[in-house]
Amino acid sequence: MSSRKSHLRPFRSLSAATVFALLMLLPHTGLAGGRTGDVYVLTNQPTGNAVMVFHRDAAGMLTFAGSFASGGNGFGSGPDPLGSQGAVVLGEDNRLLFAVNAGSNSISVFAVSGDSLTLLDTVSSGGIEPVSLTVRHDLVYVVNTGGTPNISGFHIEPGAKILAPLSGSTQNLPGGAAAAPAEVAFNSDGSALLVTEKGTNLIDTFTVDDDGVAQPGVSFPSNGATPFGFALGHNNVAVVSDAAGGPSGTSALSSYEVDEDGNLEVITPALGDTQKAACWVVVTRNGRFAYTSNTASDTISSYTISEEGDLALMNVTAVSGNIPLDMALSRNGRFLYARNAGNSAVTGFRVEANGSLTPVTRAAGLPAGAAGIAAR
Repeated sequence: MSSRKSHLRPFRSLSAATVFALLMLLPHTGLAGGRTGDVYVLTNQPTGNAVMVFHRDAAGMLTFAGSFASGGNGFGSGPDPLGSQGAVVLGEDNRLLFAVNAGSNSISVFAVSGDSLTLLDTVSSGGIEPVSLTVRHDLVYVVNTGGTPNISGFHIEPGAKILAPLSGSTQNLPGGAAAAPAEVAFNSDGSALLVTEKGTNLIDTFTVDDDGVAQPGVSFPSNGATPFGFALGHNNVAVVSDAAGGPSGTSALSSYEVDEDGNLEVITPALGDTQKAACWVVVTRNGRFAYTSNTASDTISSYTISEEGDLALMNVTAVSGNIPLDMALSRNGRFLYARNAGNSAVTGFRVEANGSLTPVTRAAGLPAGAAGIAAR
């Protein structure tokens, strides 16, 4: 394994500073001491998409707080209609929320205030069928899976906080029409974007210049089969789920180092968990633990992550689920939430100091065809 490179990106532009300065003037709507928050799920309905909000109390319990229209439409049906991770995401300071409208080729931005959302903008996604979003500072990128799959970037305009297309940022995926992308996300230091291609077993990287503009992509073969969701740990380590992928045909997790030039190097080859269809991945804020939902086995497995990014299977069945799909960790790192297609509910677990999970809540009432989850 090559030595780690420490790379701090320069502050891209004055506009980023302007955004943050303006936000600091607004009333704080974040967590009271990090004790309470919210969980967000897309309804993803073809007749009108919306974001459902569940209030999270200090003990992790969820209570439905309301549903807020996105100004667009959802798409697809079944337990995993979008086949993606990151359909709804929070901005870095928890004051903005972003959601895909896969049925109307658009993305929406909401202002977050307590348990309420206010729709600020709905704009074209720059492609067909957007399925995943990522945010860093004043930049938003989306991956579109329809037609010729691509990524496209946007700038969060200061003051109004609307989304403006970023000139030159749209790049086609190397895998072409067969790509079937699952997720787009910035690496830890913002020097590159990663995209997993389920259909081609490729992982793409796109370096990002100082203006936030993505450059043409380079693809790398996935170490395991069907790379799906991923999460970034410390030191630009990417932990990727292999939905069909361990050495014995089971699902697995792999870890990679991502350098500032967009190169991938395998750290841990596909490490199977003996389960089926590992799709969604989260990594704890301290970088020590990773969790993956094994949708076809109704389980969530846990892994440990070393300082160097090496993975070790900790618990095949950290908890049992009911067709667990999307997952999200609260921003204080204390709670893990999963969207379950089997009972149309969100289940919540307390993350213990040793990485074990303790069930704490279940909130029912999700519509059939729901997608995505985010938490704060």
